Amino acid sequence: MENFDRIVKDFAQIPVDRMMENFQYYAPTKVVFGKGTENKAGQLVKEQNCRKVLIHYGSGSVKRSGLLDRIFASLDEEGISYISLGGVVPNPRLSLVYEGIDLCRREGVDFILAVGGGSVIDSAKAIGYGVENEGDVWDFYERKRQACGCLPIGVVLTIAAAGSEMSDSSVITNENGWLKRGYNSSYCRPKFAVMNPELTMTLPKYQTASGCVDIMMHTMERYFNHCDNMELTDGISEHLLRTVMKNAKILMDEPQCYKARAEVMWAGSLSHNGLMACGNDGGDWACHQLEHELGGMFDVAHGAGLAAVWGSWARYVCDALPDRFEQFAVNVMGVENGDDKNAVIQKGIEAMENFFRQIEMPTDLGGLNIEVSEDQMKELALKCSHFGKRTIGCVKKLNQEDIYRIYQKAAD
Repeated sequence: MENFDRIVKDFAQIPVDRMMENFQYYAPTKVVFGKGTENKAGQLVKEQNCRKVLIHYGSGSVKRSGLLDRIFASLDEEGISYISLGGVVPNPRLSLVYEGIDLCRREGVDFILAVGGGSVIDSAKAIGYGVENEGDVWDFYERKRQACGCLPIGVVLTIAAAGSEMSDSSVITNENGWLKRGYNSSYCRPKFAVMNPELTMTLPKYQTASGCVDIMMHTMERYFNHCDNMELTDGISEHLLRTVMKNAKILMDEPQCYKARAEVMWAGSLSHNGLMACGNDGGDWACHQLEHELGGMFDVAHGAGLAAVWGSWARYVCDALPDRFEQFAVNVMGVENGDDKNAVIQKGIEAMENFFRQIEMPTDLGGLNIEVSEDQMKELALKCSHFGKRTIGCVKKLNQEDIYRIYQKAAD
């Protein structure tokens, strides 16, 4: 009884703003993982009882590899009617989304099969929103209104990065103003995800590395928060980060390593399906907002853009959450703990930046091979703050001036 009283007393002393959050975990996507699983696409689509399918994809790589032909053959075998729409690019464009919406409505499409990575999946989700809802689909990404549904979506994944194959999120770039905006709704969670790690083996080294950073950042964005986090969620998050770092380095030298490809691919899904947010407040997400503006203005690879701003963000906000940054340094980056907490924190940040360099990812804006003028940095900060109407982040709430200073530090 004495021990129980002590536990209750200790629990009562936890500040209210550090209490573990209640949570709902919803991950309805059926995962079909392993070699040759893309050949099951037709069977999986047939289970959805749809009449006509839009096959949505990106560049010619899925054609050259023969993957698209295998998908067509799988659908033909099941007697499923389909049409196709290619042309998705990194940082997927709103104009193609509009084209897809018109095509689906004209052809009576009632299911979308995305064959590709995060950009293709996000484009498919946006098309699904547009078909199922009246009005301009961009309204959702501008937060003007909420979606009431989405066409059902399936995925054949070819890039381990975004985690969109199990997530409730999508990000679209509007060429009118080059605004890159995200929208979240469980309506868009895919019905199934076919995940064959072999399909990622032909990716260029830069794209593999950028994808690994994206995966890690989805976990790190949730990890840095002000809650009294669940030990289990922390442990899963920290192990996921160490696993991706280990296997990312393997893939730089052994791109055909199936085990490393499989570890990274599965980590990508778990990092962004909501698991890493269980028990916390949802996380910070400032780095993603900073990168969205860079991606909109300069069309940089998402993961590379995240790597370029992370160190500057971390140094700017770490004084607001020192215990968490110390835990990250010790448990994730392997920094030896010591009496000087700030030294441990700084070593942890430096260790992450050194990892980025090991996999040939940038640690500043210059590493993205772009030149950002002072006026452009001010424009980036203006857009990121939604023209001064919002702050970003939760570790430290960042206003337009803070955002500008982080871009400045990343440009130094």
